[in-house]
Amino acid sequence: MYARVTTAYCRKDLIDKAIDIAENSIAPAARKQHGFKSLITLVDRENGKGVFISIWESKEDIEANEQSQYYQEQLLKLMVTCSADPI
Repeated sequence: MYARVTTAYCRKDLIDKAIDIAENSIAPAARKQHGFKSLITLVDRENGKGVFISIWESKEDIEANEQSQYYQEQLLKLMVTCSADPI
């Protein structure tokens, strides 16, 4: 298995919105992606830091996913809550 880690710094007043987006929009979309296994969301409310870990069956699945527009579309969903670009 392989993991992709995305870190986002969210506005503290929008952390609950970021969690909602991850759980109710990003995770359901991810489940439709070939090779996707799971999504783990970790949040540090005090610092506004969110870490999103997606687990994939293979390196090829991650690479194919990143070459499609899926990953960029998911990042755009989070941008409304971020104080900086996700890493």
